[in-house]
Amino acid sequence: MASGYILFSEKLNRFYTGSCLDLSQRLDEHLQGVYTDSFTSKATDWELFLHIKDLAYQQARLIELHIKKMKSRTYIKNLKKYEDIQPGLLCCIDNVGDPRSLSG
Repeated sequence: MASGYILFSEKLNRFYTGSCLDLSQRLDEHLQGVYTDSFTSKATDWELFLHIKDLAYQQARLIELHIKKMKSRTYIKNLKKYEDIQPGLLCCIDNVGDPRSLSG
């Protein structure tokens, strides 16, 4: 199963949104700077802020794209603060298969 996730770096004061099949491995890659040209290589203090698990890979990718399209720290913080929003992401993606319809 796949995951959608959001990381936070205190050093950069920034969020990073991603999706993967193995979160533990992917988080290690972020922390070790495996991808030297990637955004996450700019810091080594990434912490898991939010984890949406047990997804099909396509669902995880659509959720990642939706969150990135929102471009909102408030939206990201609200996803964690108001956990009842998360099932709505899954419901909408399952029904339409396109994250663009989630943004209203």
